[in-house]
Amino acid sequence: MMLKKLVNNPRIFLTVVAKRSLNIQSIDHNLGDRMKMLNDNKQYLQTLELIDKHINNIEKCSNWTIIQTLKACSELRDIQRGSNIHNLVSSRLKHDPYILPSLIHFYMQCGAIDRAQSLFDASSKRTLKIYGAMMKGYIRNNQAKKAIDLFSEINNPDKIIINLLFNACAQLGTTKELNLIKKVLSNISESFHSDPFIQTSLIDALMKCGDINYAQLLFDKTFFIKFNSLVVPN
Repeated sequence: MMLKKLVNNPRIFLTVVAKRSLNIQSIDHNLGDRMKMLNDNKQYLQTLELIDKHINNIEKCSNWTIIQTLKACSELRDIQRGSNIHNLVSSRLKHDPYILPSLIHFYMQCGAIDRAQSLFDASSKRTLKIYGAMMKGYIRNNQAKKAIDLFSEINNPDKIIINLLFNACAQLGTTKELNLIKKVLSNISESFHSDPFIQTSLIDALMKCGDINYAQLLFDKTFFIKFNSLVVPN
């Protein structure tokens, strides 16, 4: 009876559909937020228990919820469950720029470098987040040379990419990487030089690549600037 009324009244039908859609979105957003809170508190098993209750409707879950799920799988190194999530959302990868970096990170965390590489190679639009996930994964798996090679493909690196490059150079610690560090340093924006994360990774890379004097100079300069910023004039 109710269905007949809805069919005979398109306006009511569309209203019901819209409300139902909004309700599903609200539930999913709340689910993602709850999972984020659990992940922040390192309660990764509880995160996965939550998604298990919605696994049959996972195609309706937002990228936010999927990302939180993959985060928990990454931390637990649960490659079986993460791979299952990958299979369930595989149709969304070409149209969703957010899930792919999380999947790459997940596989790299689990040491499945080939699977991460396959995802990267198949991606048609490589964002900085995708490059960053690959570089971070290479470094984590002691393949810093591949991270540096990947850096050469990036036209406009952001602070995260620069930071990862310096980390990769520090891992190898040769004169070749030292020269690359100085070349990159001379070409990046001045605003990058004052970033504390870049300063830290840069000094570490210089030390490990053998230029202790330059590292000390930068350290002293950074300390002097920070000290002066704390001095309150009379």
